[in-house]
Amino acid sequence: MIEQLLVRPGGRARIARRDTRDKLGITGKAAGKQRLAEVVERLAILQARLYADGERSVLLVVQALDAAGKDGVIRSVFTGLNPQGCRVTSFKAPASSELAHDYLWRVHAAAPARGEIGVFNRSHYEDVVTARVLDLAPKKVTDRRPAHINEWERMLSEEGTTIVKVFLNVSKDEQRERLQERVDDPEKRWKFNPRDLEMRKRFDDYIAAYEKAINQTSTEWAPWYVVPADRNWVKSLAVAELLLDALERIDPQLPPPPPGIDSVTVE
Repeated sequence: MIEQLLVRPGGRARIARRDTRDKLGITGKAAGKQRLAEVVERLAILQARLYADGERSVLLVVQALDAAGKDGVIRSVFTGLNPQGCRVTSFKAPASSELAHDYLWRVHAAAPARGEIGVFNRSHYEDVVTARVLDLAPKKVTDRRPAHINEWERMLSEEGTTIVKVFLNVSKDEQRERLQERVDDPEKRWKFNPRDLEMRKRFDDYIAAYEKAINQTSTEWAPWYVVPADRNWVKSLAVAELLLDALERIDPQLPPPPPGIDSVTVE
């Protein structure tokens, strides 16, 4: 599964050609949910070890178009993990204090500490993709940002952070159904923003911008993975498997217990 999702450094993501309803070889929804439960159970063990070890960290970057299901994936994958060792940061339009610094300033401040799993719900890639599509910065500015990001992520990696970058690939038809669901469901209307309709008109522009950005920034130290997002159970399992793979490669170890603990009796 992981190899199927990987965008190899120097290769092409080919987002528009990927099947957004791909089951990734999973036999069905029941099997996928069963596997997800097993993966989350294993993640909880490895997260506890990562926190106890306190030597390495993991950064999961989740990017997608509107209604691809970023929140749902984070909820599904991180349910059951200890919130003490996890931190989710959602990056919205920068505040005036943030605009007074370089665009990576607020992102670096949210990077996970040693022992933590950090999740970026949207990220510094908005300053490349959205800035390009909406012309929020001059082209010469946005064109140099991928190189900045590659070097910044290299620094994080060399300092002990394993980076996993995920693009949730939703189809235009599925996006329409999910946006309509937000309109129709009173419990979800708060999530609807009329601006979403304007963004939807530029669906193809966003896909092209993501294609370019991912191709420019999938590196050996911070690779991108394109996850089919039309089936909720597939995308949740895929992200969970990617996170599990990252933690298993780190292989965090529990610190040794105090000397003589085997002979201790608590009265």
